[in-house]
Amino acid sequence: MNAAVAVFAAAMAATVVLGLLAVRGRGGGQGGLAEWSVGGRSLGTVFIWVLMAGESYTSFSYLGAAGWGYNYGAPVLYVVAYMSCGYAVGYLVGPMLWAYARRHGLVGITDMIAHRYGRPWAGALAAVLATACLLPYIQLQITGMGVVVSTISDGSISLNWGYFVAFAVTTCFVVVSGLRGSAWVSVLKDVLVIGTLAFLVVYVPLHYFHGYGDFLGRLVDERRDWLTLPGHGGGASGLGVPWFVSTTVLNALTVVIFPTTVAGYLGARDGDTLRRNAIFLPAYNVLLFVPMLLGLAAVFVVPGLTGAGSNLALFKLVVDSLPGWAVGLVGAAAALSSIVPMAVFMLVIGTMWGRSVLSLVPRLRPGPRQKLASQTVVVLAGAIALVLTYTRPDTLVRLSLISYEGMAQFVPMLLVGLLWRRFTLLAGLGGLAVGGVLVCVLVFGGHDPVFGVNAGIVALGANLVVALALTLAGPRDRADGRPDGEVLAAPDIETGAAV
Repeated sequence: MNAAVAVFAAAMAATVVLGLLAVRGRGGGQGGLAEWSVGGRSLGTVFIWVLMAGESYTSFSYLGAAGWGYNYGAPVLYVVAYMSCGYAVGYLVGPMLWAYARRHGLVGITDMIAHRYGRPWAGALAAVLATACLLPYIQLQITGMGVVVSTISDGSISLNWGYFVAFAVTTCFVVVSGLRGSAWVSVLKDVLVIGTLAFLVVYVPLHYFHGYGDFLGRLVDERRDWLTLPGHGGGASGLGVPWFVSTTVLNALTVVIFPTTVAGYLGARDGDTLRRNAIFLPAYNVLLFVPMLLGLAAVFVVPGLTGAGSNLALFKLVVDSLPGWAVGLVGAAAALSSIVPMAVFMLVIGTMWGRSVLSLVPRLRPGPRQKLASQTVVVLAGAIALVLTYTRPDTLVRLSLISYEGMAQFVPMLLVGLLWRRFTLLAGLGGLAVGGVLVCVLVFGGHDPVFGVNAGIVALGANLVVALALTLAGPRDRADGRPDGEVLAAPDIETGAAV
């Protein structure tokens, strides 16, 4: 495995160098917070495409998707469904958020909440809650990369060192180069991901089954329940049609306001860049079918994987059958699928705290100190996730169960608030509280799904009911509550601007 480790190490070194080179000619990383956090709002279609594809194609795509395919089969297709629907929603929402943020000099969803309701503390509160939802994703990416490093080295590099490599490589470039560095590294990631998956989708069926005919024939004959909802495990899994539809709808709405997605939106040069991006991004989803398919192939090749071991289904197919250099390339592609989204998660947390929480301190208001404070938070967020990965791995893994469903509860406060002038801060906070508490009760109480329906969408429904009731029956916000009294009444479909 020396060749695999050498190739992997070279790819990690290239990642750091590429990330640092991203700021060459742009003040050596000395630009302001907007340059660091949203790339100076100057990224074109190609960079936005690879950045947002990189943020969505995470270590889950290599490990989790194959593991879900191995364990359940058809239910894993919800990932392709919600991402494709999310891009369609983003075609409208992305330019709207970009125009609002551009006009008012905002750099994230917490900025937008603070500006929309004219209450800086509301943005700070949103930043704290959103951080609780994002930290598990950093921890999961660290865990994913640790597994990759340990596996391709055949155990000669421990999981703990793999975790540290993930933290160190990501922190090295994201602190200096910010979103622009993540976009540059995404290019390398996409080259490796597309190349390795294109090879594996041909190699695995030919090597193990003599072609797709034999593979699919065996799948139909011997594992038919993997091919239909609710997948392997039947009704006991709770992953039937109602779950599939409700999860797709919930995630499609949530992904467009996810802080990391919005960071990609705000880095764009203009609204047209985002619309073109929404059209092209679904093509990237084709890649998601590969690990899902390979997970199904692993059912026959390496049967008996249980628990977390099923996440290694894809690597079990290649580690023992490919030369070391090829294993190193596959490992590098999987590792970069952890590093790129982790970099964006860390960047977004730093930006939210720098702009919305620490800015409440007079000395840290807009200026060089605000950017430095944000960069410091990036390091701290990554370090906290790393330490908890070592000491209390189950803590954040359990929180990850409610991360996406928790972020969904911001949809009324942000999107409804921007589109409906009458929507009040009290309504947004009331709905957020009810939805957030209900998610925690249902998930930690073991009631997700609820009668086959995603618990997050049940909570979002309650959130909307409370928010609408408080808006219609409760007091209105004072007109002077916002800096300029403006909200985004409706987006112009051509320009993305408010009308």
